[in-house]
Amino acid sequence: MEKRFKTMKERPVTERPYEKCQETGPETLSDGELLAVILRTGSREQSVLEMAWELLSAHPTRKGLLGLCHMDRETLLKIPGIGNIKASQILCMLELSRRIARASVPEDGEFSSPEYIAAYYMEHMRHLEKERVLLLLLDGRHRLLKEIVLSRGTENGALVPVREIFQEVFRYNAATVVLIHNHPSGCPEPSREDMLITRRIREAGDLLGIPLLDHVIIGDNCFISMKEQQLI
Repeated sequence: MEKRFKTMKERPVTERPYEKCQETGPETLSDGELLAVILRTGSREQSVLEMAWELLSAHPTRKGLLGLCHMDRETLLKIPGIGNIKASQILCMLELSRRIARASVPEDGEFSSPEYIAAYYMEHMRHLEKERVLLLLLDGRHRLLKEIVLSRGTENGALVPVREIFQEVFRYNAATVVLIHNHPSGCPEPSREDMLITRRIREAGDLLGIPLLDHVIIGDNCFISMKEQQLI
């Protein structure tokens, strides 16, 4: 039976990701070649390199590495040749990249700075397909005591339980709080709902003596501080 593709052994050495990496270093590999090294093997229908390029173009609107960041296990498993093992390899690779990005931000920074907050959470939140609201509980020196996921919402919004916020505040004896959430659209401009919930939390905090320090909205590699925008 005639082969439908060239195996990696049949390709020139310059087209084999492993050998190319050994000879010239990983920085010389394309995105597809790097992904092929991680996936290791292809399928009966395609080589690992062809599988890698197919993965990088599989997302309907986001192509390349960013497309991978927007795929979950269920989506990956729909791609021919991708089973549970390869899906796990890809998801672990993406999680590792997020952790590397966070590790580059000093852990002892002050969470009073919206720039610091955005840098700390950007890679973790900017690729999420649904809104997620985090509550950051800070001590009197604006150091992080506890990070709490308040809500996982839809593509257009998330419910924020105000009562739960202050239950957690008193549980951890926090001095002040920060809200942070993402906009899956990539645009961090606050919505009317964002401004309303921020006002409710600020007013409740003022009554209880627990100030809302900021509400940071994460977009696609950009952010807005509602405090800096004088919306708090």
